[in-house]
Amino acid sequence: MADIGIVGAGPLGLATALLLHRQGQAVRIFDARAADAPLTESRVLALSEGSRQILRSIDAWPERLCTPIRHIHVSQQGAPGRTLMDAAEHGLAALGYVLPARDLIVMLRRKVEAEGIPLHFASPVETLLPDAHGIVLRIAGEDRPQEHYCSLALCCEGSVRNAKDMLTHDYRQRALLCRASIAAPHNNLAYERFTPAGPVALLPLGQDYAVVWTRALDEADALLDAPDADWLAALQTHFGTRVRFTGISERASYPLALKMRVNTVGERTVWLGNAAQTLHPVAGQGLNLALRDAWELADALREASDPGAASVLRAYGRGRQLDRFAAAGFSDALIRTFGSSLPGLPFVRGLGLAALDALPPLRRFLARRMIYGARALP
Repeated sequence: MADIGIVGAGPLGLATALLLHRQGQAVRIFDARAADAPLTESRVLALSEGSRQILRSIDAWPERLCTPIRHIHVSQQGAPGRTLMDAAEHGLAALGYVLPARDLIVMLRRKVEAEGIPLHFASPVETLLPDAHGIVLRIAGEDRPQEHYCSLALCCEGSVRNAKDMLTHDYRQRALLCRASIAAPHNNLAYERFTPAGPVALLPLGQDYAVVWTRALDEADALLDAPDADWLAALQTHFGTRVRFTGISERASYPLALKMRVNTVGERTVWLGNAAQTLHPVAGQGLNLALRDAWELADALREASDPGAASVLRAYGRGRQLDRFAAAGFSDALIRTFGSSLPGLPFVRGLGLAALDALPPLRRFLARRMIYGARALP
């Protein structure tokens, strides 16, 4: 049987290859970028305890490079009510972990190379051509395209596009990202603060905070070219006085939209991660959901004599629907609920946050779903 072709050598593609390789599947990875391109990643990742367990199962958890999140403070600006979540309440060392994407990529790359998994850079896959027994990955070349025949193609890079059953919603917002130095230690406390202009999340990273700051398009555009001092002042005003910021660096931004494939499987093809769904970052589900995609795909293929068989892929796709749509629905509901300016709604939201803080069983239920997904299992 031909091997499984994986398109994309980011964290998801590398982790998926290792999960499949661990159970005896032959895999091969193709990436359009040069070999050193993934190592220049500037993104910061927030990984759940469930993701930690998945990465540990393939001996690829970068323990010493992570900053644990032990407490999460959730509040709204200009209205009462807040919720505090604590890892100890759930019997965990941390609710999540924060690390630079490049650190995870380096560790996964070393593991892939140590396992002898073929990894091809500067190999953009232009088309997928399935037949009854396999699928051809046509790879662009300087002189002429090359072809590789696989039993199954896994698309682990890119975004949702050209899908017949695609769901989309443009939030008319941008995520502004930066690393912020702070006046006092963060003590492993993360913040999710909802404001009328959009949520802002502070994630402990080393001695600093990684900031994910949502603004309307016109407000974001005004800040994109502003000097650091103006950006810092706007961030301080937006967040409030619970944390005092002393400087910022590593600025970046990207537009926010919900994009989902209703069906993530095709003829000898599976789309995972951002190629299957792109969510608003408010609930931090992006890579965590993607790793659950990979975990369940590996489980679905474990006993399959033909990994690309339609029946195998349909079963996997059905099994992922609940988790995918629950994560997307929760993220979208948070933005719509906390972004609404209907009279009286801030008070109602405050009551909800206070109730969540006062009801440990409800808080534990929500935490488990955020950590392990809709099935509460890694």
